[in-house]
Amino acid sequence: MSFIICKEVLIVTYLMSAILGLVQGVAEFLPISSSGHLTLLQHFFGMEEPDQLFNILLHFATLLAVCIYYFQDVLGMILEFFRGIAAMFSRQPGQGEPPETRRLVFLVIVGTLPLFLILPVKKYVEGLGSSPVFVSFALLVTGCILFLSDRMVTGRKTARSATVKDVLLVGVAQGIATIPGLSRSGCTISAGMALGFRREFAVRYSFLMSLPAVFGATLLEVKDTLSAGAGIPDGMLPKYLLGMVIAGVVGYFAIRLVNLLADKGKFGAFAYYCWIAGAIFLVLSLLGVTFVHA
Repeated sequence: MSFIICKEVLIVTYLMSAILGLVQGVAEFLPISSSGHLTLLQHFFGMEEPDQLFNILLHFATLLAVCIYYFQDVLGMILEFFRGIAAMFSRQPGQGEPPETRRLVFLVIVGTLPLFLILPVKKYVEGLGSSPVFVSFALLVTGCILFLSDRMVTGRKTARSATVKDVLLVGVAQGIATIPGLSRSGCTISAGMALGFRREFAVRYSFLMSLPAVFGATLLEVKDTLSAGAGIPDGMLPKYLLGMVIAGVVGYFAIRLVNLLADKGKFGAFAYYCWIAGAIFLVLSLLGVTFVHA
């Protein structure tokens, strides 16, 4: 009997790890709000939030997915970052406009700046996620944003022609999207399209701009985890690795799907999912329905 009980616990542990990895990989990149889905899963199905270390590793896995998908861009940006610093201290006269990749580095840095405005109200914004009614309503808003994105005139701006004002506004959209239920990728890609970005560039810039934001948040979480003296519990390493692999692989193909749909002008197809999910969970929230057994 004890053997059967241990086996069942093991299955549940790996199953939950796989589900959390799947949710992270899908919702992190598809414009359907990962934070909103986690809140609703916790409230209606009693799914526990992953422990802090596991949460860090899942985010790190999706960070790797972006780096792998945009490997050439990321490598080029790293090289141009250091070349740009070297050029600043060089005594040689200017050689005209900087390379496009170096300008992309500058645009990503500028676009990340508005996130610092969120830090003073970070806890208040995170507290909004405790209300399934609010999160459900935010999903409906996300659907409206996505629906309008496909009806915008296709722009022509790229890293060469996008202005500082453009990327600051996209950065503001990223800051607003920290509200649970609003999709970060949905808000930033739609904002880019509204400002005249080419569809491909709007998606590319959105995901590249997520790298410093996610990396910075991950470093802060690592600092908190180390300060608390937390480590990997005995026997949990295989579970963590399973969740990371699933999150990374699923995340990679999620990025590919977003690019494909955006190129075909069907990015707004996710609006219908957000409307359906938001409406269902809003009604269930107002009725006080949950699927957790007492």
